[in-house]
Amino acid sequence: MASLFYDGPEYKKRMETPFKPTKVTLSEVHSVVPKHLHERNTFKALLYVARDVICAVIVYKLGWLIDPAARSLVQDYGFSQGVGTAVKWGLWAFYWHWQGVILAGWWCLAHEAGHGSLSNHSWLNHLLGFSLHTFILVPYYAWRSTHNAHHKATMSIERDENFVPRTRSDYGLPPESSAHISDYHDIFEETPIYTLLRMLFMQALGWQFYLFTNAMGSPMYPAGTNHFQPSSPLFKPHERKGIIASNIGLTFMSCVLYMWTKEVGLHNFAKLYLVPYILANHWIVMLTYLHHSDPTIAHYRKKEWSFLRGAISTVDRPLLGWAGRFFLHNVSHDHVAHHLFSSIPFYNQPKVTEAIKKVLKEDYNFDSTNTFRALYRTFTQCCFIEDDGDIVFYKNQHGKASRVLAEGVLGETKKST
Repeated sequence: MASLFYDGPEYKKRMETPFKPTKVTLSEVHSVVPKHLHERNTFKALLYVARDVICAVIVYKLGWLIDPAARSLVQDYGFSQGVGTAVKWGLWAFYWHWQGVILAGWWCLAHEAGHGSLSNHSWLNHLLGFSLHTFILVPYYAWRSTHNAHHKATMSIERDENFVPRTRSDYGLPPESSAHISDYHDIFEETPIYTLLRMLFMQALGWQFYLFTNAMGSPMYPAGTNHFQPSSPLFKPHERKGIIASNIGLTFMSCVLYMWTKEVGLHNFAKLYLVPYILANHWIVMLTYLHHSDPTIAHYRKKEWSFLRGAISTVDRPLLGWAGRFFLHNVSHDHVAHHLFSSIPFYNQPKVTEAIKKVLKEDYNFDSTNTFRALYRTFTQCCFIEDDGDIVFYKNQHGKASRVLAEGVLGETKKST
């Protein structure tokens, strides 16, 4: 329990260590990863898909037994109404948690399919990805497009697609030389309850908000940019048929859910599908946000950005422990490796991580901080970046960065801006 309130030793070490961009080359990283790890096994991937679908179906079937079991405790076994109520909602909480994790795993498998890592057959990757994503109301082709663009420009302030930091001027803050602490507090200082409400909104609805408004996406796109309009500036002309296909899939799934809700009732729809759906989105927002938003991790402008620098400027986290490996398919445990080798199957990524750690050494980022502690830390400390500077770090609500650049990194003695 104490770990909820403390930063991990890896995070503390990064804070205390002035930052130097890696001197490792991309060819050196590639050279340490055995070729056989790149091989895709279609049968193995299908087994993973079948396993996750079966898990969801079993948990769903058990969900239908919760209310009858709670009633039976009272009516047939003489337990008090209070005990029956406590057992019922305890079991529903158990159902919501695990079904949410399982459906987040569906999202992760579809994400892998979007990278073409499940099979050598592109049609099968798309079939699996489209089916899994559509069931949890994700526009497969639309998100695949922007996600692949994100992989090509990770941590590039000008070109990245996701969790792009907002700048001093975006918030209308005065120049650093004339800014007072009150200027920062006027914008970023919040009551604890307001901070909590904003966090809950992001975790519950942040995914949908991003799809509909491109929130926290690149500011280079105009207002009204979204993942559902085929002519959206997010997409290239040849991708528009896929966007239409995604919309058709979502429309079909919405109709299925509507007809099912008419059959089982709104309360059963909410308990069996809606709450796990929201919790699945919570896990996805949490892991993607924390991969790319951290006070100790650099962002780059075009003069200093490279694919390798961007790819290793993410953080591996042991989200959900064994359950994260089992259900979320290593997406959080091995995210650095995934950015370097996104076409390598997820079941081989742990070996890739071990291989690249040997060459990256201190440039490999890991954080054992409890994920909820890390979420609060990032949410409250990653406020803005400066408008200038080729390598920058987030600044907090006091206008201070948690990490500095090492002397001479940019050819002169300079602290992080």
